[in-house]
Amino acid sequence: MAQSHKLNLASQGTSLKALFSGYLMVVAVGYLMALVQIQLTHGLADGKYGLSVDDIVYSYYGNRNNSLLENKLSGSMKPMASDEDRAAIVTWVHQGATEAAYEGTGIKQIFEANCIPCHNADSGMPIPDYTDFKNIKERAVVDTGASFQSLARVSHIHLFGIAFIFMFVGLIFSLASGVPKPLKVTAIVTPYVFLIVDISSWWLTKLNPNFAWMVIIAGGAMAMSFAFMWCVSMYEMWIMPRRHNDDRDALLDE
Repeated sequence: MAQSHKLNLASQGTSLKALFSGYLMVVAVGYLMALVQIQLTHGLADGKYGLSVDDIVYSYYGNRNNSLLENKLSGSMKPMASDEDRAAIVTWVHQGATEAAYEGTGIKQIFEANCIPCHNADSGMPIPDYTDFKNIKERAVVDTGASFQSLARVSHIHLFGIAFIFMFVGLIFSLASGVPKPLKVTAIVTPYVFLIVDISSWWLTKLNPNFAWMVIIAGGAMAMSFAFMWCVSMYEMWIMPRRHNDDRDALLDE
């Protein structure tokens, strides 16, 4: 007679463990790629590697001492142009960023060589089209950070996407039988709470730079919760069964 399977990760069959493990490994790689993407977009906002409070402030509130073009050229776009070309663009901005100077002083050629290969309507990337001078002119004014339109777009994508990721990570983790109920519930709920805090802090930082700390705290809390649930789930599926059998029912809150 076949033995009945308990509702815990350790006692499940190899096929189900393979399914769960495959999903967990893919989302772990996706999480790492998200961290890389954050470093390459927000992490260079202040011109230095490594995510800092200033990076968060500049990304959402803006660096209001300069124009967006200047901030990008000294931050994430710094490797895309030579020192001479960057200096020429900054000088043009300080002199009023007129279309006549853009056409007649070589600035247009600098943009065509260094910027427009990516900043064009056919690139398929969510970046401004610099083949239209109007889009360049709009970014030669004071940098006020992310627009409310972009915040709304990114917010709804993150709320739906990340919620689905943690739904399935939490579902797998809920079958872990070796975690006390208060800790399990806390680990499962934490990502949802701090996802709301994270998204809210983007909007608050847009209004007041003092809320930038909330972005880092919320992101760190979600990452720690993800890492904890991931490690416990993988341990109970593949390592714990080698040491002893588990006859507990994870969903009975024992």
